[in-house]
Amino acid sequence: MTLFLRSAASGLLLAGLAGVAQQPPTMAPPATTDSVIKTSSTLVLVDVVVTEKGKAVHGVEPHRFHVLEDGHDQALTSVEEHLAAPARPEPAAHHAEAEPNIVSNFPEAPPGSAVNVLLLDGLNTSLVNQMEVRREMVHYLEQIAPGTQMAIFTLGSGLRMVQGFTANVGELTEALKNHRDSPQPSSLVDPAAQTTMDSAVNDLAQGGAGSDALTALQQFESETTSMQTDIRVKMTLSAFQQLARYLSAVPGRKNLIWLSGSFPLTIDPEPSLQDPTEVWRTYYEDLRETSLMLAAARVSVYPVDARGVMNLPSADASQSQMSRALTSSGATPRRRGKRASPGGMSSVPAPGADDAKFLKQTAEEHESMQEIAEATGGRAYVNTNGLREAVADALEDGASYYTLAYVPARRDFHGDFRRIKVRIDEGDYKLAYHAGYYADAPEKANTHRLGETSRIVATTMHGAPTATEILFKARVLPASDPVFRTATFSPGPVGEMSGSLKPGSARYVVDFAVDPRSIQFSAGEDGRHTAELELVLLGYDSDGKRVNYLDRGFSLTLDRDRFAQVTAKGIPLRMELSLPSGHNFLRIAIQDLSTGRCGSVEMRLLVK
Repeated sequence: MTLFLRSAASGLLLAGLAGVAQQPPTMAPPATTDSVIKTSSTLVLVDVVVTEKGKAVHGVEPHRFHVLEDGHDQALTSVEEHLAAPARPEPAAHHAEAEPNIVSNFPEAPPGSAVNVLLLDGLNTSLVNQMEVRREMVHYLEQIAPGTQMAIFTLGSGLRMVQGFTANVGELTEALKNHRDSPQPSSLVDPAAQTTMDSAVNDLAQGGAGSDALTALQQFESETTSMQTDIRVKMTLSAFQQLARYLSAVPGRKNLIWLSGSFPLTIDPEPSLQDPTEVWRTYYEDLRETSLMLAAARVSVYPVDARGVMNLPSADASQSQMSRALTSSGATPRRRGKRASPGGMSSVPAPGADDAKFLKQTAEEHESMQEIAEATGGRAYVNTNGLREAVADALEDGASYYTLAYVPARRDFHGDFRRIKVRIDEGDYKLAYHAGYYADAPEKANTHRLGETSRIVATTMHGAPTATEILFKARVLPASDPVFRTATFSPGPVGEMSGSLKPGSARYVVDFAVDPRSIQFSAGEDGRHTAELELVLLGYDSDGKRVNYLDRGFSLTLDRDRFAQVTAKGIPLRMELSLPSGHNFLRIAIQDLSTGRCGSVEMRLLVK
């Protein structure tokens, strides 16, 4: 839709709100989602980023693409190129709002080709690095391209959405500055605790403690570190899986920028323990399964090491002082992880051993980033102090891509893993795409495929991107507002979950004005026009938990004169919903059941 049409529709819908009927139109039975058009679940979609010397390659002819599944060429059914939104789009016309409580789903800038998620990982990142990430991201948002759809999540004791998808820079910046979601020390990544443990070993060594005491302390340290790492990895992968399920309902490509200190893929055996394999762990298979879940949801992961370029432990002044103290005391440093011999003095690591351990651990943490990026078609950014530049590059990389579609030549679906390889004729390009998929039977329940989500359900998820296939404006007011002094409302709370609302809830009235050009009407021989719509209101509390909802079907039958009025002023509709006191989110959605097109918007409400 052009900017002119957006401006015209805006005025049309505002005029429509002024004439909203005091009584809602006749309601049909609650609508189902059976009329939603569904694509074949055997269709495989592969998003491919094509670059040459770090720059996106555009205009690759469809016939040059080839997809091989387990080495066998597949017949492509479609090749679609997605381009990034213009860096400097023409500003959309300003929509003068008659009242501050009017919301709309009119896009303020041309939408991008993909949506983006910032995941600020506090679970695997020290507090100092978390604070630096926040500062850098606030500065980055000041230069973000208009129209960039982004959501912000944090990972601490659990996964939390702090800002749903929006192109509003102010909302994104405010979410990063929100004191409620400010950086918190990770209970599982604590450099100070490691320093304290090293100091305890040092004290024992200088005090002439025997090898048994040193070995016991070393065993305790190994077991604690192993347990903490195990918890971190499992919680992180669980959060990725939650994001995969949530984002699977969002159409198109999703770029997940994971700002983190990462985690290792293995915990090595500890020779100081009676059973060296007691603390041994490997997470390769768990990461692979999680990566494939993300790939199935069309999520490409762009890990960014939040720690930047790090110094070796031997370059740290405190470590150097410790080494000098040990040398002057006559203690003989040994590499941590080796059992002290009966006549040995200590197991305190030498600076060289600390450096080796640090390099090994960092390499393993970077490996997990590289693995998940490669498996999902993203790219990892490590050993860089340019966090802003890394995030900007990740968003640019994921904004231009090609979607290849094919129906597998092999029709036997038994849950086997099928590896994908993409190549392009006549070009030396770098390609990024997901590694493969599990060929699960479409009709059977399984753990690999995330399943289909109806479009109306997808558009009503808390924080989901605004849907703009049906444009509308809505006025949201409490039923106690003076504008409703002549209106008649049914007694008691309204909504399917109203029975669970505590005393003090308030009824809100939502008056829609829907752009009729977004709706498909059927014209009868008698001049009447009909349409079938589904309207949904969902209330969420400040933590994103659903507190109440209402889902209603509307059958519109308009004679010739009324249809002309609606065409000129917009379709007036009304719904009501009761919400609990406090901070809430209200999700408003509409679907045309004849076409499956949807529109939605989300707003914050402070219910008093």
